[in-house]
Amino acid sequence: MILEMSIPALLFPAISLTMLAYNARYLAIAALIRKLHKEYLSSNSKSIGIQINQLRKRLYLIRNMQATAILSFLGSVITMSFLYKEMTNWANFAFGLSLIALVISLTISLIEVQLSTKALSVQLNSLEENNTN
Repeated sequence: MILEMSIPALLFPAISLTMLAYNARYLAIAALIRKLHKEYLSSNSKSIGIQINQLRKRLYLIRNMQATAILSFLGSVITMSFLYKEMTNWANFAFGLSLIALVISLTISLIEVQLSTKALSVQLNSLEENNTN
């Protein structure tokens, strides 16, 4: 396959949209952590402390998702620079690294979504238990 300038350029919108989604997740979790922190300071609830620890794990994953997405974006830019300078071997290598970084980012995102879903499921179970009592 011949790598052309348009191929890495196609990743620009995909990575940009991915970064927007990651940033939205980060902002939502940050707001939730601030809210839970206030509740924890006033009530010293053990369950809130556990939730905060779970959110810390998710923040760590989101940070890594964002970092690898940024590396993927940089890889695309570097690929285009190499293509501009007609350094096709280096361009192929940089593009490969860019794709690997994007796959890693999406895999971490999948793990974070699984954690998020598990946390919501625990809360729904708690609500159901309270409704039956």
